[in-house]
Amino acid sequence: MKGKYRFLKAVKFVVMIAAFLAVLGFVVMQLWNWLVPAVFSGPLVSYWQALGLLVLARLLCGGFRPHHHGHHRFGGPPWKHMTPDEREELRNRFRERWGRACMPGRPPEKDPQA
Repeated sequence: MKGKYRFLKAVKFVVMIAAFLAVLGFVVMQLWNWLVPAVFSGPLVSYWQALGLLVLARLLCGGFRPHHHGHHRFGGPPWKHMTPDEREELRNRFRERWGRACMPGRPPEKDPQA
């Protein structure tokens, strides 16, 4: 029974993805054919060309690898799992590379050579 349920769930997932891509391709085709010829005197595109444009845009602007937004910022999980010494070491590396501009809200350090 579990195998049948998993199979039906997988089929439902594939159908939903196909429907989403079909609608997205149609929307891109309609927007392109409405805007580009009027604004840029460009050509009309077919449905399959619109899907090709979506794939091309995805390749040029991000590839097909998953993106983990927010997980590599200072508030994300890596920062939360660092010890206070590791955090300070990271701050010092940023300070050395980018200067004081990357650490707002801290008083300027006095130059020991001054």
